[in-house]
Amino acid sequence: MSLKRAFLSIFTAFWVLSSVVGCTADSSGASESDVAIVIHGGAGTILKATMTDETEAAYRAKLEEALRAGHDVLSEGRSSLDAVIAAIQIMEDSPLFNSGVGAVFTSEGTHELDASIMDGATRNAGAVAGVKTVRSPIALARIVMEKSPHVMMSGSGAEAYAEENGLEMVENSFFYTERRFNALKRAQEREMSTLQVDAFDLPLSPGAEKIGTVGAVALDRQGNLAAGTSTGGMTNKKFGRVGDAPIIGAGTYADNRTAAISATGHGEYFIRGVIAHDIASRIDYAGEDLVTAANAVIMDKLGELGGTGGVISLDRSGAIAMPFNTEGMYRGYIDMDGNMVIQIYGPSGE
Repeated sequence: MSLKRAFLSIFTAFWVLSSVVGCTADSSGASESDVAIVIHGGAGTILKATMTDETEAAYRAKLEEALRAGHDVLSEGRSSLDAVIAAIQIMEDSPLFNSGVGAVFTSEGTHELDASIMDGATRNAGAVAGVKTVRSPIALARIVMEKSPHVMMSGSGAEAYAEENGLEMVENSFFYTERRFNALKRAQEREMSTLQVDAFDLPLSPGAEKIGTVGAVALDRQGNLAAGTSTGGMTNKKFGRVGDAPIIGAGTYADNRTAAISATGHGEYFIRGVIAHDIASRIDYAGEDLVTAANAVIMDKLGELGGTGGVISLDRSGAIAMPFNTEGMYRGYIDMDGNMVIQIYGPSGE
């Protein structure tokens, strides 16, 4: 066999192995023009039968807007961190999702927002929890990561730090939507015996109490990964409850050596299972590929714990995995070939 033919055979075999969802990477990682982004807008009981055409179109349009915003940043040669922020802020400003505008209500009738971000190149991270007056929690998480010596800030202290650093501050009522307020009233009327008032118990409708946590993972031209997650938490949450979204290793994780991961679901289980980090660990320690690792953690480990939800994940080769164990998950990606895919439902009805 000639050297040329041998090279072509090796290249073809590698391309097949690395194109689980669609990528054209070489063995050194992303090349100068290779970028990709993956986003989610929450997982739960999302059924086509209970979704109106108008509502579905609205979700698909907003997911596309977020994807394009992040991908445009990457195409300009800017960082994966910039892309994650751009995509998430589109969803934070949309009443469709449980993050920023449209965040769910606490039992006291307020909004408490959480977010985190992680840089795969340095494994530096930032997070905020229980903030009420910061328009973009994901932007504050990045400020914590890049300008402070800390990883996490919470409550009024985090808000003071946001104001000190020039972030836009708003009244808590800025996040109000009638849909979420009605969801709170329904939840309080039922007074369920646990705090699990979310999409995993209810069909999706324009007024459903649902987990709509948003997240993004991205790969830039320099081959660096980043991940971010932002949420309003759980409807009718009490006692300053904090879920997995601001917990590094549970709801968010990024490491250039393994993958970038953002989670959505019943946060207590993602914290207990250290779900995002566990996916990366299986790649690092067991040598599993991204798809195998992500599927095993979500379909096996999370389910064994009794948890529900899903993740989006991306590695330096451009491989993408988006497993979930619920009826649906708002999700989408633009891969390294520029192909855009947006999905909502399970395998039987995308």
